[in-house]
Amino acid sequence: MRHIAIIGSGPAGYYTAEAAGKQWEDDARIDVFDKLPVPYGLIRTGVAPDHQSIKGVARRYEKTALSDNVRFVGNVTVGEDVSVAELQDLYDAVVFATGAPEDRSLGLEGEDAANIFGSAAFVGWYNGHPEFASIDPDLSKRHAVVIGMGNVALDVARILSKTEAELAGSDIVEHALAMLRGSNLETITILGRRGPHQIMMTPKELGELMHLDRASPRVDGDDLPPVDDDAILEPGLRKSVTLLRDFAAIPESIHGEKAIAIEFDFFANPVRFISEGGRLTGVEVERTTIEKGRATGTGETYVVPADVAVTCIGYRSSAIDGVPFDERQGRFANDEGRILPGLYCVGWAKRGPTGTIGTNRPDGYGVIEKLAEDIGQGGRKRGREGFDELARDRGLDIVTFRDWQKIEEAEAAAAREGAPREKFVDIESMIAARK
Repeated sequence: MRHIAIIGSGPAGYYTAEAAGKQWEDDARIDVFDKLPVPYGLIRTGVAPDHQSIKGVARRYEKTALSDNVRFVGNVTVGEDVSVAELQDLYDAVVFATGAPEDRSLGLEGEDAANIFGSAAFVGWYNGHPEFASIDPDLSKRHAVVIGMGNVALDVARILSKTEAELAGSDIVEHALAMLRGSNLETITILGRRGPHQIMMTPKELGELMHLDRASPRVDGDDLPPVDDDAILEPGLRKSVTLLRDFAAIPESIHGEKAIAIEFDFFANPVRFISEGGRLTGVEVERTTIEKGRATGTGETYVVPADVAVTCIGYRSSAIDGVPFDERQGRFANDEGRILPGLYCVGWAKRGPTGTIGTNRPDGYGVIEKLAEDIGQGGRKRGREGFDELARDRGLDIVTFRDWQKIEEAEAAAAREGAPREKFVDIESMIAARK
C-alpha cells in the first residue's frame, strides 16, 4: 500500500489526487490537506466571483474527493499543526500543491501607505478568504489605480466597475458588495510598464469590458503600434490587441454615457506611491519605451491620481521550514517536481504562477509518474492511520469532505436571491456550520 500526502486542495492538489487514484486504484491512500476547513483553493478564493462557469470545475474535484481512497483533511496547517518531517515519517510521498498565495512586492517608496493592496489580498477580500475578509478598502473617493497587465488586473477593474445588478448571479461576499454599493469611483487606471504587444490579457476577459453597464474602456490610439505589426503576434494576443484597438475607437459620446472610465495607461512604470497624512493620493510613474521587449525608462515622470491602488504583478509560494525554496523564482526549488527524496511539488508551487487551471492536470499526472518510479510498492508506512493517531494526541479538529458538504449546504441556504452561495468568511463560522 502506498500512502500519499498532498498539501493543498486546489486544482493542482486534486488533479494530483485524481492521477494517483488512476495510477494505483485501491493500492494507494491519498490524504489531501488544507489549512482552511474548505477545499478548492483558488477556485473558491481566486477565480472572479462573476465567473461562475469557471468555478464549475470543482464538480470534477468533488468526484475525486468522494472516491474511497481519497480523503480531505481540512483545518490542518502543515508546518504548525504537523511538521513536514512528521508527514514524511508517515507517508511514502509528500506533495506540495500549495499554490502561490503571497503577493509579490513592487518594493517602491510609499508602498506602506493606507489603501494600497496586493491582488492576493484584494481578490481574497471580495472572494471571502478568511485571511483577507477584514482588509476594509476605502472606495469612497474618485480614483483607483490597478498595476499590472494580466487577467487579474482585469478582474479587479471589472469587479470595481460593476453594478450590484451585474453581480447578482455571482458569489461575491456581502461585505464586498456593500462596499461596492457605496463606491464613488470615477476612474480606474490600469498601469502597464510595457505596451499593447506585451500584455498578458486574454481576449475573453478583455472583451467583457465592452459590455459593462456603467463603465467603458479607454485606450489612447497613440499608444498602439501600426496595425501591420500585429501580424507577427500569436493568435490569442492578436485578438487581444484588436480589442484594444476597438477600445480606442469608442466615440467620446459613448464614454460620456458611462459613469466610470477604465483607462489603459501603457508605457507607464510606477516608481513611487504618493500620500498625504499616510493616505494614498497618487502614483508617480516614469514613461518608458520598449527596447528588445524590455521597458526602458525615459526620465519623463508624471502622477496618476489614486485614492486606492491594487498591485497585480504576480505571486509567490510560501516557504516552509526545512523545504528548499527558490527565493528568486518564489517557488519550491525542484527538478521537474522532485524537491528531495520523498518530497515533491506540483502546480504553481512547482513552476510559479503561470498557466491556466487546466495546466495543472498534466502537471499532476506528471508528478505521479515520478512518484511511481520513486516509491515502488511503498515503504510500509502508517499513513492515514498514523496521522489520525497524531491528530487525536494533539487535539486537532479535522474537517472532512462530508463536513465541507454541510458547510456548502449552509452557504447555499444563506445566499441572497440569484446567488449560488453566501460564503462564510471566518474559520469559526465554517466549523460551526458542519454541526
